[in-house]
Amino acid sequence: MASARLFRVIVPVSSIEDATVFYSAVLEQPGIRVSPGRHYFGCGSAILACFDPRADGDGWDARPNPEYLYFAVDDLDEYYRRVSGQPNGSILRPIETQPWGERSFYCTDLFGNKLCFVDERTIFTGGLI
Repeated sequence: MASARLFRVIVPVSSIEDATVFYSAVLEQPGIRVSPGRHYFGCGSAILACFDPRADGDGWDARPNPEYLYFAVDDLDEYYRRVSGQPNGSILRPIETQPWGERSFYCTDLFGNKLCFVDERTIFTGGLI
């Protein structure tokens, strides 16, 4: 039976430069610019792709993702410190333990994309992985 794996997730941004600064600081890695409007960050086996359509020559504006993007992290408190230290990010809900057992916090990036960081020791997969 064939299987699929997630290899890239697009995060729409209106400034590739500001996105690079934000995600480089939060993820503690420089990533790599792959085109004028795309900057990639390695996140395990998947790529987080910041995409600024105007900078790439497209004729439309970026709009934030409507749903959360979830990151499993090894040190939740450190990621909370990094995100809360960014001048244009916003913590929506502080670190808390969810009813299903995950320890996490919710935030947005400076473009309004919704993010959730989850302690990797507490991730709940529903038995799928």
